[in-house]
Amino acid sequence: MDVSFVKTPEIQQLLDRAAGVNESGGNPRLKAIMRDLTESVMNVIVRQDISESEFWLAIKYLSESAGEIGLIVPGTGLEHFLDLYMDAKDVEAGRSGGTPRTIEGPLYVEGAPIVDGDGSVNLTSDPDDGAQILHMTGAVTGPEGEAVANAIVHVWHADSKGWYSHFDPTREQTPFNNRRRIKLGADGRYAFHSKQPSGYSVPPGGATDKLMQALGRHGNRPAHVHFFIEAPGYRTLTTQINFGDDPFAADDFAFGTREGLLPVPSRQGDSAYIQFDFQLQRAADASDEGFTTRSRAAAEAAVETESA
Repeated sequence: MDVSFVKTPEIQQLLDRAAGVNESGGNPRLKAIMRDLTESVMNVIVRQDISESEFWLAIKYLSESAGEIGLIVPGTGLEHFLDLYMDAKDVEAGRSGGTPRTIEGPLYVEGAPIVDGDGSVNLTSDPDDGAQILHMTGAVTGPEGEAVANAIVHVWHADSKGWYSHFDPTREQTPFNNRRRIKLGADGRYAFHSKQPSGYSVPPGGATDKLMQALGRHGNRPAHVHFFIEAPGYRTLTTQINFGDDPFAADDFAFGTREGLLPVPSRQGDSAYIQFDFQLQRAADASDEGFTTRSRAAAEAAVETESA
């Protein structure tokens, strides 16, 4: 059957009624989005000749996958698509430059200790025996290369086993291990050290893993470090660096790898060194200085501000 079936009066009336198009109450924008989304699903059902059993199998998968939705969204390319879409909108608006944005991922935790950025900040609270020491340094600048004063660098990453504090199933990590907010000075320079993270895979046998296997794909991420960078007068940056020497650096299941975000560590003995500068765009308005609205984990913030 041709997808023109969806354009028949009966189906179009069904879409209008289901989305409440002709009802006086409700949210007009949500109605328009709901109508388009439902029509798109109907088009796929007809185009792919999806059976009733296949439809309900998909619904069952979705209903059982809520706990991994934060992995499924990047794994299906949707989170990366949002980055590409925002990039395209920037180009359309004549905005360019700055460090590339890339996916946030689902493992940020609000309330990490705020640390004065004088000297090299230690991110790691736990021993993590056998892991290399990662030393990362650089500067936060603006569009003209000016130092960005009073920036706050949020940084978080996994341990050497690929687990994040607050999400580690072994429950062995100290709260906020490998998580800090670093307050920079007038020179905009940062430095931190930590036990180097490793790459990791999605939970074996979980919802994301099942989907990746059904698509003939893997569920691996390269070793990486996440960042939010915020500063008065500048657009908040969401980004991450992937280790350029990781075997999955160019094949990240979550599509987090972007040109300009693949530094190769200089490895010397038990240490790895990365020098990486961030460039921020100026904020067009106050909303640019904030964070996107999404559900994020939160934990009780540290009572005292830590020192470097």
